[in-house]
Amino acid sequence: MKRVVVGLSGGVDSSVTAHLLKEQGYEVIGLFMKNWHDDSVTISNECPWLEDSNDAMIVAEKLGIPFQVVDLSEQYKERIVDYMFAEYEKGRTPNPDVLCNREIKFDVFMDIALKLGADYVATGHYCRKAEEIIDDKPVYKLLAGKDNNKDQSYFLCQLSQQQLAKALFPIGELTKPEVREIAKEADLITAEKKDSQGLCFIGKVRLPEFLQQKLQPKKGDIVTIPSDFSDYIKEQPKFESKEEELKYLSTKFTYNKTDGKVVGIHQGAHYFTKGQRKGLNVGGTKEALYVIETDVEENVIYTGEGKQHPGLYRNVLFVANEEIHWIREDLTLKPSETMQVEARIRYRQVLEQATLYKVDSGLYVEFENKQSAIQEGQFVAWYKNEELLGSGVIS
Repeated sequence: MKRVVVGLSGGVDSSVTAHLLKEQGYEVIGLFMKNWHDDSVTISNECPWLEDSNDAMIVAEKLGIPFQVVDLSEQYKERIVDYMFAEYEKGRTPNPDVLCNREIKFDVFMDIALKLGADYVATGHYCRKAEEIIDDKPVYKLLAGKDNNKDQSYFLCQLSQQQLAKALFPIGELTKPEVREIAKEADLITAEKKDSQGLCFIGKVRLPEFLQQKLQPKKGDIVTIPSDFSDYIKEQPKFESKEEELKYLSTKFTYNKTDGKVVGIHQGAHYFTKGQRKGLNVGGTKEALYVIETDVEENVIYTGEGKQHPGLYRNVLFVANEEIHWIREDLTLKPSETMQVEARIRYRQVLEQATLYKVDSGLYVEFENKQSAIQEGQFVAWYKNEELLGSGVIS
């Protein structure tokens, strides 16, 4: 009998995951990951992790499976929280959920599971896994979840073959309504429970306050850049090579205060991310202002008026070599090779047609259509026929 350790989070998805595995004849163990201690930054008075671990325990009892809480807050602080602060300080936008899966759920947590003699680790992610023998070796594939509204493959874009080999995603073939239906029929307490929002496992955290604990506020100017700014309308040079063109197109615009006008004051450029609209508190413009660039060195936020502002859009991005990750190692591109893919630069974004270009220093991703708010530090993930092939951190 194969043994599976399920990360029970106290939500409906992981509850149904455990239930289905038990029905499929696995020996199931439920573990709740406690990743956070510091209640000073959670919004509500209710303690989310206590409530969640309680729900997880009740579900485990109902299913008749062993249950325990594992405290991973040490590793979480080191690998996720500290990384987030470092990224924000550089003016980049991290994605803690992608990292949490790579570093915590499928690394630290997986180690604990394997020490418990588990053959697999299962999570309540909406994605699927397939296997194919290629050159006499099993190759694992990460496929999008069947429910288009809930597909969570993006969050797992940094997993490796070794991690996928041991992973199970039992609800990947189901839609969210079907999952709730199964929970109801199995009489699980989490059937009607609302989906959790907020950082992976921390519960509802107010990001600015969370960051403020580490990053000191410092006042700076908010500058608006007109949509006819000279760099937007200048003619493109003639390029000697495709690589030269890609380099040109992936280079972001640089602004000086003199390029626009000062319209307000902010509390710290490192609290803002590209494409952000809320929190600027500047009135009197015809359309809403969007952040088009942050300068953490000079502590200036550059904004543009309206969602269509040219400062928000680019169609090429670059990933440095050390940040490229192939789930399908067998498909890794060599310099000067290209690949037609579909790609996204954020969770829930509709997949867009794109071409990968491998060069000596890294990888260019050229989108057919311009993308809004390409953010350094975020992950770009590329797919082919529902399969997530690889990902990288946008430089």
